[in-house]
Amino acid sequence: MPKKLKHLNVHAFLLSFPQILWVLILPSQIVSAQKNTTIPVNVGVVLDMDTWIGKMGLSCISMALSDFYSSHSDYKTRIVLNNRDSKKDVVGAAAAALDLLKNTEVQAIMGPVSSTQAEFINDLGDKARVPIISFSTTSTFLSPLSSPYFIRATQNDSSQVKAISSIVKAFGWREVVPIYVDNQLGEGILPFLTDAFDEIKARIPYRSVIPSLATDEQIVAELHKLMTIQTRVFIVHLLPSLGSRLFAKAKQLGMMGAGYAWICTDALTDELNSIDPSIIDTMQGVLGVRPHVPNTAELQSFIKRWKLKFQQSNPDIVNPQLNVFGLWAYDSATALAMAIEEAGVSNIGFDQMSDISGNSTDLESFGVSRNGPKLLQAMLGTAFQGLSGDFNIVDGQLESPVYDIVNVIGNGVKEIGVWTADKGIVRQINPIPIKKLGTILWPGDTATPPKGWAIPKNGKKLRIGVPVNSRFNQLVKVTRNSQTNTTMVEGYCIDIFDAVMALLPYAVPYEYVPFATSDGMSAGNYNDLVYQVYLGNFDAVAGDITITANRSLYVDFSLAYTESGIGMIVPTDNQSRNTWIFLKPLTWDLWLTSFLAFVAIGLLIWVLEHRINDEFRGPPLHQIGMILWFSFSTMVFAHKEKIVSNLARFVLVIWFLVVFVLTQSYTASLTTRLTVQQLQPTITSVDELIKTRAYVGYQNVSYLSKILLQMGFDESRLVAYHSPEELNDLFTKGSRNGGIAAAFDGIPYMKLILGTYCSKYTMVQAKYKTDGFGFAFPIGSPLAPDVSRAILNVTQGSQILEIEKKWHLETSSCQDYSASSTPGSLDIGSFRGLFLIMGITAISAFIIHWTMFLYEHWNVVTNYNSSTWDKIIGLSRCFDCKDVTRHTYRKPDMRVAKTTTGGDKEVSCCSHCPGSPVTISLQASPHTNPSFSSRMEHNLTISEQHEIPSYESDSPNQEGNTHQ
Repeated sequence: MPKKLKHLNVHAFLLSFPQILWVLILPSQIVSAQKNTTIPVNVGVVLDMDTWIGKMGLSCISMALSDFYSSHSDYKTRIVLNNRDSKKDVVGAAAAALDLLKNTEVQAIMGPVSSTQAEFINDLGDKARVPIISFSTTSTFLSPLSSPYFIRATQNDSSQVKAISSIVKAFGWREVVPIYVDNQLGEGILPFLTDAFDEIKARIPYRSVIPSLATDEQIVAELHKLMTIQTRVFIVHLLPSLGSRLFAKAKQLGMMGAGYAWICTDALTDELNSIDPSIIDTMQGVLGVRPHVPNTAELQSFIKRWKLKFQQSNPDIVNPQLNVFGLWAYDSATALAMAIEEAGVSNIGFDQMSDISGNSTDLESFGVSRNGPKLLQAMLGTAFQGLSGDFNIVDGQLESPVYDIVNVIGNGVKEIGVWTADKGIVRQINPIPIKKLGTILWPGDTATPPKGWAIPKNGKKLRIGVPVNSRFNQLVKVTRNSQTNTTMVEGYCIDIFDAVMALLPYAVPYEYVPFATSDGMSAGNYNDLVYQVYLGNFDAVAGDITITANRSLYVDFSLAYTESGIGMIVPTDNQSRNTWIFLKPLTWDLWLTSFLAFVAIGLLIWVLEHRINDEFRGPPLHQIGMILWFSFSTMVFAHKEKIVSNLARFVLVIWFLVVFVLTQSYTASLTTRLTVQQLQPTITSVDELIKTRAYVGYQNVSYLSKILLQMGFDESRLVAYHSPEELNDLFTKGSRNGGIAAAFDGIPYMKLILGTYCSKYTMVQAKYKTDGFGFAFPIGSPLAPDVSRAILNVTQGSQILEIEKKWHLETSSCQDYSASSTPGSLDIGSFRGLFLIMGITAISAFIIHWTMFLYEHWNVVTNYNSSTWDKIIGLSRCFDCKDVTRHTYRKPDMRVAKTTTGGDKEVSCCSHCPGSPVTISLQASPHTNPSFSSRMEHNLTISEQHEIPSYESDSPNQEGNTHQ
């Protein structure tokens, strides 16, 4: 190539190089510019910047956005925070939110800190369609249902009440006292606490309300009120600033000692890590609940980074402690960043409202966000695993989590258990749930759980109401000394109550107060006395108070300390002097059945023996007498007649078994009636009284008359009595003479009456049941269970016997009648099986006998020349004849004697029964036909030569031919 041309090409390349380089670099610059282009989205933050939650929340929000966008650099949107200080004031929070909506036109607002601030800001958010995301407002008065643009990224206060009630239930506490602040924070949780305690039958006897700006004097005054009540279980729902002062004063007053139980809600428990150690020292033994946060490596790494960054920004705060509100701030900022990216939100201006007038205020002059609805939907659909655990918005608020149960010990808290909605209280969630709490250190440095209540040292004595008109002085007797103006209360019920109270594991001061007017008369009936406990006029009632369903609606009863049930008293009758007592062991139907059975068996044996046994033959009257004699003589096995038929013998074997069982049962029942049951009640059942419409008495109390009407008695047949003497007079008159036939009352009263009139009356157990006498206490009283346990110790020991002996309540010497101990008459049902076997045996023997008889005389049955009546008569005649073919008649003297003289000759013959052997008497006389006589003797001789017995004569036809 020529040198000149070469220089020319180089020169051309140098001229075009910048253009080539621009072409190569330009696309990469364009791509880089596109990647670096982001969309800023304004988000407002309204917090109390001078408070711990405000500082912690803001730092966590900033770190959340930094962490999120560093790991999601490809996202197009970027949140730009616009911070505002609400200055711990509702108006300040509203002004800050209004500025953000009107001037900055933010797409969302995070905050505020308090529930009262959030209530006003939520209205602004709904109007501007801007989501308000709060990570610290827990009041139940704030609801996403009423404020659709409000998102609660924290727990509702009501979500923890189940965990608290589970703790109360686990230790069996029956009463609790809530201590709460008098604002939305405290008042919002109270209805939910009440419902939760109602489910476990726990009562709230008092509500302690602390003003939000309470002074120390006000706090001390309220604690003094708590010391005067019996309940020792307190639920504290206060913010740390107020709660710390409460516990400091409680410790000074001695309320942090043994016997007290304190449970804190998460409003205070979440802040325990950041409270001054001196305050922690006053809270030793306190229990608390807080949301469960999984302890992950990511969480621990964040806590380290957060402490380092927070101390750089706040060097005056030493050892800052992160709590769950900071974690929720972190997770809610992350959720907002994800929602903004998903919704494609940008800083598009607000649409101005068309109905705004020229005279409108600043509260009406801001517009409506275009991005609000889709950002709200994106936020509600956000779910991920955050630092605080599962972050999932359900119905506008964070889903209820698991709750930790912690115990304040030393300088911090110790986790002793976990509560879940499906498993309740468990020691730990994984791997295997254990249904119990860990070791707890209670106030007073004791491991013994408080019983939940105590008698106040500076409180009044318990007022125990007693009746003044007890119907029996042995039970309750009130004596008033007008000179000394003192009242003495004594009796069986009073001694029982004193013995029970002495067995309680703690001292209970009490005094008896008669239920009387100023003049000493009764102030009402027993129902009125019990109702006084419900009204709070008495702390308990002791006396002859019967436990009934209606009274249990107003009070709680202890266990019964007397025998339960309604008894019936009737006059007695000396049955051993009864002329017809020998008929009592058997019922009339069994007597009749037995008589018919005896007659039937006698008749059957006669049928089986009549043709072959001479002892069952003879004149008709003789045979009837034999039938009756033989049948009834078997009752004592006194029959002497010989039985030759095998069928009759088989029947008698079964019959003897029946007779033996029947006679032995009769003897046993009669013996019992003559020796054991000397005195028998004249009436044994309620049905008998109702059927005869007899008059019955009852003690003059309301519940007895209702019970008798329920039993079926006519109200006109009820007679009230007031004393044992009046009852005796009514019995003496009798039901037909203006008196009564029976009386009803509680068994304890019945025993007292029997103790006075032991030989005249006896008690029959009625069908209706009651629970006896018991002591009445207010509903939910913690004293009732302890008293019930003490009653068991008294009634199961020897002490109850000593008290009964003291007041002459023992009735062991009197005879107590009950249907179960009285021998009843034997009925046919008791012997149904025996009679069934006997009947089958008798019928079978009868059928077999008549089958054989008809077979032997079948020629009579098949004689077509005779009518039915003739056949019946013929068979009857045959049955009445001796069956000389039987072995019982095969004797030498029964054969016809061979004679050549003129003496008598007897042959086996029955001329009126065709086909049967006959007996013929031949008498030699001068008038006898010689030819007939010779022929007869010839026949007999032939018969004898062939060794055929003489009673086996010819058939009737042959006999007829002989006489021809």
